[in-house]
Amino acid sequence: MHIAAAAPICVSEDDVPTENLERERRILTEQALNEGKPPEIVEKMIAGRLRKHLAQITLVGQAFVKDPDTTVGKLLKGKGATVASFIRFEVGEGIEKKEDNFAEEVAAQVKASS
Repeated sequence: MHIAAAAPICVSEDDVPTENLERERRILTEQALNEGKPPEIVEKMIAGRLRKHLAQITLVGQAFVKDPDTTVGKLLKGKGATVASFIRFEVGEGIEKKEDNFAEEVAAQVKASS
């Protein structure tokens, strides 16, 4: 239920692809530098924002849907359980929608009826 609702991309921080982390770090660095902060503050900001990002995209770091005061990781630990992996399916995922031009369709119907 949690995976369907919160859409994590990985089980834990260890599973996050390196390129994902580097891309996020680059984005956060640019944002922090654009705010005009000193370099030593920028590093602390990036570390904090990266931790928050990882908590959002990892299953064990996310707040549990039924009890936002606890994380999924704490809940699992309290129950003596672990998650090895998961697969999330989304309705309509991968289905390409046919693009229709409504004006052309109406014009074709008018022309056909004449």
